[in-house]
Amino acid sequence: MKLFTAKCLVSLCLSVSAVSLSTATAQTISNYGTPGLLEIPTAEMFEDGTLAFTGSMLDGTLRTTMTFQMLPWVHGSFRYAVIDGFDGAIGNRYDRSFDIHFQLREESSRAPAVALGLRDFGGTGIYASEYLVATKTIQERFKLTAGIGWGRIAGRGSFSNPLGHFFERFNTRPGSGAGGIGTTGQLDFGNWFRGDAALFGGVSWRYSDRLTFMAEYSPDLYPRETQNIGFEARSPLNVGVQYRFKNGAQLTGSYLYGSTLGFSYTYFIDPKKSVAPGGQGASPPPLLPVDRVALASWNLDDDTGRPAQKQAVLRQQLNEQGLRLVSLERHGETVSIGVENGTYGQAAQAVGRAARVLANTQEPEVEAFDIAIVSNGVPLSSVRINRADLYELEYDPDGAWRSFARAEVSNAVPLFEGHLTEGAFPDFKYRIGPYFQASFFDPDSPLRYEIGATLGADYTLRPGFSLSGSVRMPLAGNLDTVTRVSNSVLPKVRSNWGRYAKESDLRLEHLTAEHIWQPGRDLYARATFGYLETMYGGLSAELLWFPINSRLAVGGELNYVKQRDFDVLFGFQDYSVATGHISAYYDLPGDYHAQVDVGRYLAGDYGATLSVDREFNNGFKVGAFFTLTDVGFSDFGEGSFDKGIRLEIPVSWLTGRPTRNKLGQVIRPVLRDGGARLNVRNRLYGFTREARSQQLAKGWGRFLR
Repeated sequence: MKLFTAKCLVSLCLSVSAVSLSTATAQTISNYGTPGLLEIPTAEMFEDGTLAFTGSMLDGTLRTTMTFQMLPWVHGSFRYAVIDGFDGAIGNRYDRSFDIHFQLREESSRAPAVALGLRDFGGTGIYASEYLVATKTIQERFKLTAGIGWGRIAGRGSFSNPLGHFFERFNTRPGSGAGGIGTTGQLDFGNWFRGDAALFGGVSWRYSDRLTFMAEYSPDLYPRETQNIGFEARSPLNVGVQYRFKNGAQLTGSYLYGSTLGFSYTYFIDPKKSVAPGGQGASPPPLLPVDRVALASWNLDDDTGRPAQKQAVLRQQLNEQGLRLVSLERHGETVSIGVENGTYGQAAQAVGRAARVLANTQEPEVEAFDIAIVSNGVPLSSVRINRADLYELEYDPDGAWRSFARAEVSNAVPLFEGHLTEGAFPDFKYRIGPYFQASFFDPDSPLRYEIGATLGADYTLRPGFSLSGSVRMPLAGNLDTVTRVSNSVLPKVRSNWGRYAKESDLRLEHLTAEHIWQPGRDLYARATFGYLETMYGGLSAELLWFPINSRLAVGGELNYVKQRDFDVLFGFQDYSVATGHISAYYDLPGDYHAQVDVGRYLAGDYGATLSVDREFNNGFKVGAFFTLTDVGFSDFGEGSFDKGIRLEIPVSWLTGRPTRNKLGQVIRPVLRDGGARLNVRNRLYGFTREARSQQLAKGWGRFLR
């Protein structure tokens, strides 16, 4: 293969190198990265929650696909394909597309599984097709698949659309422009299941747990590839063999269309299972017998220096657990503390560690602990733990969940005000190290990246009021080689991101003064002023209503910002804009979370963004979003509207060691100016959410760890 293949393989390796072991329910994976034989789909599903990354090659075409099993009966895919010389003198075609696949019924002993799917329903339409498919297992080792397809799948042996007997409009498939869909990125509903149809089918034979043989009939004639790159689809028969490794990964070799060899490799990730199950961090401190705690030197008869010694011991032992003591008070038989968690990805684990430290340091007369979770000096919530429950449930097989049932989560402010420990504020933190910034699946390049060094600092003068800044020095990469010009008629509020990379050296990423406080019960407020992000500076203000025990939160944000100079230092350009959104956040049953933002965006357009994420208890997150505004598809330019998928992986999921660091990546088919929103640090919902009851409950499995 040529240079483009090597570049794409680098992109693929970076996408899948991280990861966990999982096996898929689906026996075989197609060249399109979805459950299938070689080129045709099957009606199978992956194990719920599975992420599958596939790279496949055949005669001048490389496809990289990420498929996510969103629900037990539906999976979605994002695909990036590079077709060598597809655009003639212009060069290679870098094509982005989305698939979705619904299982209508599961397989039973007498009936097959049945599924309905759309391939390339939101891209250029090169692979655009729809299908209805059934798959049945015969005597455990054989699987038979048969289906009917429309669009690209309806190539060889096509016939009149059966749906035309019910609705005449299904007899014809409207013209779709040069690549398939008239305007890249639109959902071309008018083409779905229309035009001629064709049958497809195949069989797989699982020779052993490792080896599977496949044969299929594919009606795909590869019309665009035949016309543009000389691909030959001489025969509809494809054959192949697939090998499954011990870690579940699959390698497939095939002979396709009587003319070419194909290869694919699929790696599976199970977000529910960490790379290092159980963790590799230090064990929690064992609970000491109460009578032994009573005899500790700091708990003997009080004298003038004893309270200070008690506080020093408590602070030291909390520090050993990665927690910072902010406030301390004793009220009769209850001790209340405020702690900042700089170590654990789950706030519940921080609460559990703090409770153990309190049990090992406080005199026997103390029967309950109120532990306030604090961030940047702002109290988020308080959890009351009864001392006796810690001892009773320490070795209980279901102790974590029983302890949550007995715990009380409440507002932390009354326990926090006026009881700050000496030296808690001001507080200074800094961070220094390398950074890696990547842009995957650019319209002109599979991978753009930048590596360099970063220095950041946060200075919290008093609770809720902080000064923060960070600088970056890029050292290597190709983010600054972007030459593609946006065809949007909107102000260039995001699409000129390449100029920021090209015309800057030492960058002032942000420099802000920020105040976060609680103006009332269940209310949080934020005001941030300064250089807010790489491209914009100004003023941002936000108000959030978020009751402790509520699944629902509602907030509003107002911003007035100016666009920064391309050197990312202290200057500004002429463009300024007022933006703002009303946002609603809701924890859906299960692992799902939805967010709706309605308001004005950076380009002055008005509209709404819908985001849906699946969030696993360990912090692993997979989501998708789209934005529709009053800007027409043609004015928006390439892509038609803003949309994308996002991944967030806790570093602790990879290493097994406790840390709050996360790896995040947003994948957009193309970044344009419509529907663009300001990037502000510490938006209140994300800032407060970890300490609300819903999130504490999800992470409470780590309370005793």
